Amino acid sequence: QVHLVESGGGSVQAGGSLRLSCAASGYTFSGKCVGWFRQVPGKDHEGVAVFAEFGVTGYADSVKGRFIISQDYAKNTLDLLMNNLKPADTAVYYCAAHTSCGLMSTKQALDRLPGFAYRGQGTQVTVSS
Repeated sequence: QVHLVESGGGSVQAGGSLRLSCAASGYTFSGKCVGWFRQVPGKDHEGVAVFAEFGVTGYADSVKGRFIISQDYAKNTLDLLMNNLKPADTAVYYCAAHTSCGLMSTKQALDRLPGFAYRGQGTQVTVSS
C-alpha cells in the first residue's frame, strides 16, 4: 500500500523560503512521474512542479524561477524548495505520485497532478505580507 506524507509547511513572511518534503512508503520516487500541486479553498487545484517521464521537470508559470523540485534518492523523498514566497503562494500543498505518465508533456503532467494515483494529506503554507 502506498502512503505519502508531506512535511515542512508553515507560516512565513513574504520573501522568505520553505522546503517541503514528501516521504513515501510502498513507493519509490526515482524515475517515476511525481510532483506537487496546491489548492486554495474555493479555487481549482494548481499543479506547481513535476518530474515527468525521464526526469524532465516542469513548473507552473507562477512559480518558475522561485521553486525547485528535487528528489533525495537515499531518503526516497520528493522535495520542493520554495524561495521568494508571495502571499499568493498561500495554499495547502500536496505531494502526488503516479504509476506512469507515458508520453505526457510536462504541461499535461502538471495539469493532471491532482488526479494522480496517489497523494498525501497535504501541508499548509501561509505567506503573510
